[in-house]
Amino acid sequence: MNNQFREDIEEEEEELLDEPVIKLKKPKKERETENANLFFKKLFVDGVVSKEAATEMLPFLVFLSLLTMLYIANSHMAVKNIRDIDKLNKEVKELSWEYKSLKADLMFKSKLTEVAKKVDTLGIKELTEPPRKIIISSDEH
Repeated sequence: MNNQFREDIEEEEEELLDEPVIKLKKPKKERETENANLFFKKLFVDGVVSKEAATEMLPFLVFLSLLTMLYIANSHMAVKNIRDIDKLNKEVKELSWEYKSLKADLMFKSKLTEVAKKVDTLGIKELTEPPRKIIISSDEH
């Protein structure tokens, strides 16, 4: 005699084992950190980059860091030069304005009427008759 109930139970257990397993997704942040950790683990531990390879790459990495520092220093110097050029351009404009205003003042003060007003206080008068020509003969010397 076979236990027919026992056979039914075994069939049900087999069906339960064949059913798909439902997996819950982990939050996105956890998956990203897990993937990053897995990447670095494969990269450094599994032999993609060994200690020997890392030490061989060290001079090249130092060279790249030196180039990076030079690039940054060059950009800082360029910005400084641009600022200096702007400052000097502003100074040139101000000096140009000052030159033009001083030139206009000089032109105004060198007019005949203005000079006559200034010299009048010293007792010098403007000529009313034309100037005389002085002629010296060559035998008088």
